[in-house]
Amino acid sequence: MSEWAAKRFWTDTQVAEVEGGFEVRLDGRPVRTPFKSPLHLPTRAVAELLAGEWEAQSGTIDPNSMPATRMANSAIEKVAPQCAAVIAHLASYGETDLLCYRAESPEGLVALQAEAWDPWLDWARDTYGAELTTTRGVLPVTQPREAIDALTAPMAAMGPFELAAFHDLVSLPGSLILGLAAAAEAAAPEPLWQAARLDEVWQIEQWGHDDEAEAVNAHKLQAFMDAAVFLRAVRSEAA
Repeated sequence: MSEWAAKRFWTDTQVAEVEGGFEVRLDGRPVRTPFKSPLHLPTRAVAELLAGEWEAQSGTIDPNSMPATRMANSAIEKVAPQCAAVIAHLASYGETDLLCYRAESPEGLVALQAEAWDPWLDWARDTYGAELTTTRGVLPVTQPREAIDALTAPMAAMGPFELAAFHDLVSLPGSLILGLAAAAEAAAPEPLWQAARLDEVWQIEQWGHDDEAEAVNAHKLQAFMDAAVFLRAVRSEAA
């Protein structure tokens, strides 16, 4: 027996300005979160992103094709009630940042990691005053508390919608520094993502392509890029 799925029930999708922000309306009725909270959005750009996703639905509604809607729902229902906990969770990525854990061998991979990752560690130092410690191998290294505090500080200024997007920018690559670089638009999302999967690319070059792994990577890359687009939209009129 197939599971029930919602079908498109509206003909008109609009963005409307409301007190304190914007909302998406379907045939004049406002879209709400899964738990029926008002889905009030901070900027018109974000509302237009959501409206585009809803308008693109044809037949059965596919939530997987609506990343902006997902992030907006998460901002309201999950992030807003616990911003401090979300910030603490994301700060922990700095304590085990991907860029700090280097291969012991082969030397070709060691050199590639240094070439790709050292500039971003330098960027974090120059931008935030955060000097992180690198290590070879998998044994944990304790990062200076002042460095983690410096990397955490930018999150204190983020609202729930920013944090919802920033969560994906950090958790998907496993690097607080790459997430901060994406949020600051210090580079385009795709090269930042490629830096994060350097080890995986090295393995592919040695052992050949894995179609399933490549499909997973493509899905994660798209999610990373969607988060960058959402964050830019949140900040488009909030600055």
